[in-house]
Amino acid sequence: MELIGYLSLFALWCLIAINYNKLPETIPVHYDAAGKADHFGGKETILALPLLATILFIGMTILNRFPHIFNYSVKITAENAFRQYTNACRLIRYLKFIIVVILAVITFKTIPNSAGTSDGLGKWFFPLTLGFIFIPVIYYVAQGFRKA
Repeated sequence: MELIGYLSLFALWCLIAINYNKLPETIPVHYDAAGKADHFGGKETILALPLLATILFIGMTILNRFPHIFNYSVKITAENAFRQYTNACRLIRYLKFIIVVILAVITFKTIPNSAGTSDGLGKWFFPLTLGFIFIPVIYYVAQGFRKA
């Protein structure tokens, strides 16, 4: 999962590098819950997406090195510490990856939206994003209780 996360982050930066000069001066910079562009700005604002992905990825990578400081739903004991820490680290790795993917999809969809060849992110984007984040969180929290 870690390698896939790094490759996804690299691919996001490549996507920007390849398409930046082709973007018009004004691009969509915000989308509403229905996936329609509702705010526009300069093309340099598209750099915020890979920059945010990189900052979050690095921050979560550092955080993942200290699972003992996480907030757990169960009491950590000598018997369950390894299982709980492993479970929590897996969740953080998954979330790092999915955050990069979500920001990459926004970037990927913004490029044709800027050119007028596509319209918005689609109605599916918001519910899928919520599902990709919250379903695994619920799963890993449930796993944490089971492994207590």
